[in-house]
Amino acid sequence: MKDRFVLTLSCPDRLGIVARVAGFLADCEAFIVESQQFSDPDAARFFMRVEFESGGPLFDAAQLTQKFVGIANEFSMRWELYNLNSRPRLLIAVSRQGHCLNDLLHRWRIGALAVDIPAVFSNHDDMRSLTEWHGIPYIHVPQSEGKPAQEQRMRALIDEHQIDLVILARYMQILSPEFCGELAGKCMNIHHSFLPSFKGAGPYKQAHRRGVKLIGATAHFVTTDLDEGPIIEQAVERVDHAHSIQRLTEIGRDSEAIALARAVAWWTERRILLSGDRTVIFR
Repeated sequence: MKDRFVLTLSCPDRLGIVARVAGFLADCEAFIVESQQFSDPDAARFFMRVEFESGGPLFDAAQLTQKFVGIANEFSMRWELYNLNSRPRLLIAVSRQGHCLNDLLHRWRIGALAVDIPAVFSNHDDMRSLTEWHGIPYIHVPQSEGKPAQEQRMRALIDEHQIDLVILARYMQILSPEFCGELAGKCMNIHHSFLPSFKGAGPYKQAHRRGVKLIGATAHFVTTDLDEGPIIEQAVERVDHAHSIQRLTEIGRDSEAIALARAVAWWTERRILLSGDRTVIFR
């Protein structure tokens, strides 16, 4: 099986970027499998994702990386080259609600999510049996030990297992600003949405009382602004007056699991590029 690579880049928009990149890959005997690009007129920036594999005997990924530096400098690019055959390493954090964790572990187990999960971290012990049934270590640092101890243990796990992405799968703790800064662009969160102004405890109870017609979920990158990081994916479902609080909650949990799974899958395929407070996603 051939290795498959993804080149992602962003730079100030100008004439000739696509032609230059495509010509370079052709000269390196890379066979382009998929190519997508987006010109953002508001930011005056250009975004591109190219997926390719070996197209001839002279193809050399290491030399390609070295040679591309010249083009990247010429166009002032921010760029990354990934080997899609290399499995990213994920650390999942969870509290007492296991629907998102269960969904991710199931997808991983059946091979639908091409990642490695060295550990699951939690501030409660509720999800231990589920996690260990999948053969994954469960690291529990209880609430009584405090947030600094929890975050220090997470840092140690990230370093020890060379974690590429941290997923807050209903981890009901607010990360410190310092930790958020360390994880910039490498930490993903999921929460309910389309529930206008229903903050705090019991959002679905509040939504039921107000008779909402839409509920859903938002997956986003974590920043120091609580629940306001760049949005990756949103899922929405229509509801009506006949739905009970329990049913609203069930629909909401399904939306959370779906939105988070899509966001993680797109990240593993390197389809997400950051653009300030927004994301560009090549699906």
